[in-house]
Formats: sequence, structure tokens, C-alpha cells
Amino acid sequence: MTRLQMEHEPARYPPMPLGQHLALMRVDNIPTHFYRYLYDRVGRDWHWTAALQLSDSELEQRLSSEANDVQVLYLDGAPSGFFELRDEDDSCRLVHFGLMKHAIGRGLSGWFLGCAIRAAWSRSKSRVTVETCTLDHPAALPLYQRAGFMPVERRDESLIPLSEEARRRALYR
Repeated sequence: MTRLQMEHEPARYPPMPLGQHLALMRVDNIPTHFYRYLYDRVGRDWHWTAALQLSDSELEQRLSSEANDVQVLYLDGAPSGFFELRDEDDSCRLVHFGLMKHAIGRGLSGWFLGCAIRAAWSRSKSRVTVETCTLDHPAALPLYQRAGFMPVERRDESLIPLSEEARRRALYR
């Protein structure tokens, strides 16, 4: 796991890609089933499992917190990615960030990450943090660094595997 942080808001953000029908919407009171859908569709190939293992009440409590913010990217009217922010002490953490398969390779990631960073800075005045690991998309770490994040910590962590049956149970509660 690599923890990165940004201590100054960028002077500029990437422009919105042209020629694509995009909408970014903050989700108030996100239903747990929709959050699990987004989380699974974005994170399945990258072994995201933690949120799928939370009970409904644990996930509802996290998502309903004023410290949490979920925003969903729509491409041609369909959900295509999301980011999740969480206020932590004097900083804002980019907890989850990613695109669904059909949106990868369309030139959206830099602009979309810029949207997440701008939203994070609107919540924090001291720093924005994010974590990534070798199981994430290979472009994740370079993307974060190009956006202005600097590595501040590295540590080994182990993956908690989730069987297909456990994934189905989590998604179809």
C-alpha cells in the first residue's frame, strides 16, 4: 500500500473532455445497494472487497455520515465511475476513485480525478490524501503523482479474498 498526500490545492485542473456526454452528480442519501453496485463494478478487477463485507447497518452509518461524500460519474446517461471522500481530522481522504470498464481508455481519468481533488479541497484546507496498491489499476499511482500527490508512506498489507458466493450474497441483499 502506498499512501500519498497533497498539501496544496492545484493552481489548475484538467479540462472536461470534449465530445462526450458526461455528468458528475453528488449522491445524497445513497442507497446501500447502489453503492455496492458502484463499488463492485469499479473495484472487482482490483480486488476491492472491504465495503462488500460490511453489514447493511455498518455501510448505512458510513454513507450517511456528514464526513462522507459520494459522487457518481455518468457517461451517455449510464453510471461509469465514482469517487468517495471522507473528512479525517484536518484532511480529506479520497477513499475510493475509479472508472468502470466501459469508461476506461476514453481520456476521462485525469479530468475525473481533478473533479475529485477539487471536491476534496472544498472540504479540507490542509491536505488531501489517497491510498493505492499494486492490485489497483497499473495507471493509478502515476495518475495520482501527475495530479500532484506525493508518496508519504509505504507498507505491506494482505488481501482478504472474497469468494464469488460471498460477493453474490453481498450484492443481492
